[in-house]
Amino acid sequence: MFSKTFYATHPDMMDGVSNDDLRDRYLVSGMFRDGEINLNYSHNERFIIGGAIPGAGELELPVQTEPSGSNGRPFLERREAAIVNIGGAGTVRLDGDNYELGNKECLYVPMGTQKVTFAGASARYYIASVPAHRACQIKKITLTEANPLVRGDLANSNRRTIYQLVIPGVCESAQLLLGLTVLEEGSVWNTMPPHLHDRRSEIYLYFDMPEAADRVFHYMGEPQSMRHIVIGNEEAVISPPWSIHMGSGTKKYSFIWAMAGENLDYTDMRVLDICQLK
Repeated sequence: MFSKTFYATHPDMMDGVSNDDLRDRYLVSGMFRDGEINLNYSHNERFIIGGAIPGAGELELPVQTEPSGSNGRPFLERREAAIVNIGGAGTVRLDGDNYELGNKECLYVPMGTQKVTFAGASARYYIASVPAHRACQIKKITLTEANPLVRGDLANSNRRTIYQLVIPGVCESAQLLLGLTVLEEGSVWNTMPPHLHDRRSEIYLYFDMPEAADRVFHYMGEPQSMRHIVIGNEEAVISPPWSIHMGSGTKKYSFIWAMAGENLDYTDMRVLDICQLK
């Protein structure tokens, strides 16, 4: 059912690890393949993330295949999910009801949804799912319906708009927080100032890189012992609660951030001064 399983890690496991091992533990790649749904499982907050590219046909979110006692049960039996279309127009069908999603539009899918189907010749769907303890309402969220936060400035190369999509006041959820950040032309830095979430895990999906050769240098690790991972278009990186997260790209880009954990407080973070980092 899963292309890869990522295990939770202790910060000591960063000591002396090779670049290849670092990428193996935290980088999620190969999610977007024509005609496929590709899902990955992380033990950090029991996240499942993946991509779906239906092309000329349709794709259906698979039923559970593990553990053996849950074999055949709906994927979202005890989970919630958010689906963001990062491609052209498409349609997501939830238990027979159709929802049209344009580029950078989001659909919140509640726990208990039986069947999820993806369609759209040019659509590219990003899926983020976590366990849920209650069922909330289905909701489609466009960028105009999101809560926008304009941050940074061009002088510091970090002018960006943070679109809060699945967050209290915009879309109710059990524990998932999700949004989309778009950098302006001439800006390359994200998530400034750097911070970490002691009580939540976070996953970034980087996309909208204009050229095939463009990359984002994603910084992670403990503040006094930083590492970096070089990330290409439509790749994701897992950020454990003990890890900072920030990045700088070769050009402007966009990224989807998804968080889950102990609370739904977006501001529950430990902010760090850039001078504290080593």
